[in-house]
Amino acid sequence: MTGQRMPAAEFPVSAELVRNLLGEQHPDLADLPIEVLANGWDNLVCRLGGELLVRLPRRAVAAELLAHEQRWLPELAGRLPLPVPAPVRIGRPTAQYPWSWSVVPFLPGRIAARAEPYDHWSAAAALGGFLHALHVPAPPQAPVNAFRGIPLAGRTEGVLSGLAQVDAADRATAARVWRAAAAAPAWEGPPVWLHGDLHPANILVDRGRISAVIDFGDITSGDPAADLSVAWMLFTTGQRAAFRRAYASADDATWGRARGWALVLSLVFLTHSADNPLMRGIGERAFRAVLD
Repeated sequence: MTGQRMPAAEFPVSAELVRNLLGEQHPDLADLPIEVLANGWDNLVCRLGGELLVRLPRRAVAAELLAHEQRWLPELAGRLPLPVPAPVRIGRPTAQYPWSWSVVPFLPGRIAARAEPYDHWSAAAALGGFLHALHVPAPPQAPVNAFRGIPLAGRTEGVLSGLAQVDAADRATAARVWRAAAAAPAWEGPPVWLHGDLHPANILVDRGRISAVIDFGDITSGDPAADLSVAWMLFTTGQRAAFRRAYASADDATWGRARGWALVLSLVFLTHSADNPLMRGIGERAFRAVLD
């Protein structure tokens, strides 16, 4: 499968810019060491001293997502069983930078895509329990995402386009999975809080255990099946059953849609990872798990 490259930054971001913004708005932090950790699709992420990170959007759409984190994570963090990066400081647009930005806690660990848990069964229970706590009814003011948490039918065009690019040997099986998932009864409950972009690059592992869930830029509300798709990105069949037991509220229809979402997202990762082998690897693993 061919892939699309990461979008270009719409505004140049750098450690020097972070230093200047801190000096202007949070001078008590401006002398701390700064180290670039990631320059991804949406944000420049810098380590700030020993206990903080700075997240600086590189595209306008990312700035909108960061605003959702700033608004809602402080409210959600206190009732979740794993740490999340609720902002501790907020930066404002200035003459030298057009968007809001955040200072968040540094949460120790490595992403699960690079450092898997020692015990996947315990990890499945921990992540299922986290999502059980997160997936409560969201208020009417919760962010709306046009691509996550929606009825599966809304992703049909992208799935068909993605399937056209996979090996013919896998296409028929994947198409059967998709038809079964799309035929599952739709979510009839209230829209619940969703992480919105839950995959192994947004889960931290420290000392072999899942230690935090990060990057809530796509936080939204809707069908919980969208988040439950992470089970196919990390776990085997038996481990997924442990995840489902810990989650405790996924009926067969929801579980079927979750498998469909795993297929959706695996194709997205494969299609958009020409220059991102990490995300391509996540996509390949999820795609294989969905077909099993």
